[in-house]
Amino acid sequence: MTPPQRKRRQPDQDHLPPLPSVPPAPEHGGEEGDNKNPERLYVISGSDGARAELDLVTLIVARADPPPSVTPEQTVLLRLCTAPLSVAELSAYLNLPFSAMTALITELITAELVQARAPIVRQALPDRSLLEAVMHGLQKL
Repeated sequence: MTPPQRKRRQPDQDHLPPLPSVPPAPEHGGEEGDNKNPERLYVISGSDGARAELDLVTLIVARADPPPSVTPEQTVLLRLCTAPLSVAELSAYLNLPFSAMTALITELITAELVQARAPIVRQALPDRSLLEAVMHGLQKL
């Protein structure tokens, strides 16, 4: 059995105030504060060149203060990276997609302003010699 269909009420057009003239929204951009415009991302990330091998958990650390010649996005990135941050965190803080972040970081690596580090991976099992040393130390107490 299907539920009954509701009919939408149409407001009386005679009693509505006139709508203000608003320019149509751009196809790709959405609202004014929306940063999802593809042209803007191309301007930020530059041309498609060779990119560094980065993944979401690669740690980025600044090696120097931002020089005056870098873009505003790169300046913010360098200021954030005084302590190691992952590419995923930087992408979230700057509200940029991963592809744009890899382009920005590649330019900074080429200019030797940042250093990319592999994430610190913890071992699944502790070292046996360490466990034995702890056990012997506890037995001596």
